[in-house]
Amino acid sequence: MAKRDYYEVLGVPKNASDEEIKKSYRKLAMKHHPDRNQGDAGKVAEEKFKEAKEAYEMLSDAQKRAAYDQHGFAGVDPNMRGGPGGAEAYGGFAEAFGDIFGDMFGQSRGRAGGRQVYRGSDLSYAMEVTLEEAAKGKDAQIRIPSWEACDICHGAGAKPGTQVKSCGTCGGAGTVQMRQGFFSVQQTCPNCRGSGRLVPEPCVSCHGQGKIKKQKTLEVKIPSGIDGGMRIRSAGNGEPGTNGGPPGDLYIEIRLKKHDIFERDGDDLHCSVPVSIITATLGGEIDVPTLAGKAAIDIPEGTQTGKQFRLRGKGIKGVRSSYPGDLYCHILIETPIKLTEHQRKLLRELDESLKRGGGKHSPSGDSWTDRLKSFFS
Repeated sequence: MAKRDYYEVLGVPKNASDEEIKKSYRKLAMKHHPDRNQGDAGKVAEEKFKEAKEAYEMLSDAQKRAAYDQHGFAGVDPNMRGGPGGAEAYGGFAEAFGDIFGDMFGQSRGRAGGRQVYRGSDLSYAMEVTLEEAAKGKDAQIRIPSWEACDICHGAGAKPGTQVKSCGTCGGAGTVQMRQGFFSVQQTCPNCRGSGRLVPEPCVSCHGQGKIKKQKTLEVKIPSGIDGGMRIRSAGNGEPGTNGGPPGDLYIEIRLKKHDIFERDGDDLHCSVPVSIITATLGGEIDVPTLAGKAAIDIPEGTQTGKQFRLRGKGIKGVRSSYPGDLYCHILIETPIKLTEHQRKLLRELDESLKRGGGKHSPSGDSWTDRLKSFFS
């Protein structure tokens, strides 16, 4: 099959800038990458991927592009000229392809002095807070690991009086080129692990790292209304980067301690309130706890277990909320225990009196009896 014009393949005019050519190639490579296309469609995509790759290798190189513009395919024929397989052709492709991998996997790399620059890893710190602290917020201090320049070698990593050498495997670049199938990729040098240098005689204090691990204290502000599972980001307090790369971040994960009385549900609070059978039967006023102190609620006559009372605004005002949540008090009727014989006699007399009154004293009794009859019939 006859080759298509390189400009046509990339969909750019002949006077396109280097940035326009690179942008068009990145879009095509993302679209036709074999990892994103499977089955029969994958075969077609692979051919288009190769075609776009070849076009970019030629047009991203100033000398090859000039030869192609002047002589067409004959100007870049590998049988007549050096071909596109040299290190220079690979360099342009690797640069664009590295950008593509960054787009696909959310990674970002740069270069410093020819070496790969890596951002430091993020760190995680679990902090337990009480419900009261979460509601009001607090200022806290935490201790986290940190790295500081070694006092002995002053960050060089080498034993005083010795020198650091450039890595012979990668020539100090920190990366090596590896060919995989029909394309080449750039990988971290396995000999120097991306640093681009070797330390023949490491510093005895830092073991060649140029830094030592210590502890540092951070001031952390816990905002009011924070909930368990939320995270606080402390920028730049993660692990240091490699080869001068930026440090990672520290994420403080909030864990809410179990409370003796309340359970939190978003901005709302729930609690169980025990009520004596006498108060539930005759009604009355009881005190219930809130985070701000006591509050009184009226228990109507004949209150049943499971009855729920809502106290508006007695919950927690969340981090992103405009108003505080509510407090829900769930009534639990207490059954009296350890009764005296006299008390037992009184209850039996009361029971007999209630039975003589029929179903009017038992709001659920008649419906329960009806459901049982229907079930067994």
